[in-house]
Amino acid sequence: MKLSECQVRVTVDVIRAKWKPIIVNALKAKPLRFGQLLRELPEATRKVATEELRELEADGIVSRQASGKRWDGVEYSLTPYGKTLVPVLVLMAEWGAKHRMRKSASRPRPTRLR
Repeated sequence: MKLSECQVRVTVDVIRAKWKPIIVNALKAKPLRFGQLLRELPEATRKVATEELRELEADGIVSRQASGKRWDGVEYSLTPYGKTLVPVLVLMAEWGAKHRMRKSASRPRPTRLR
């Protein structure tokens, strides 16, 4: 199979950026204004969060709705198509939790000095 034909690759290309899966996860419960969304991404810069939101919007995953004339009236939500990505991320989160537990169980415990 050619890499360009790989369906996993298509999915990864959509969520590949550092904050995209976290943005989708944050929006799964309810729409959020930009400031609220930034609080869900404390390590992300405004610039990167904006870029990734725009890419998700271009892919039809996220919808941007301006509720007024002020910039703080902008609200982001998952589109119906974007909501189809949530089960994928839930499975990834479950796998990640199991992997974290597996890794922590296999780490050698430090010996205590007395």
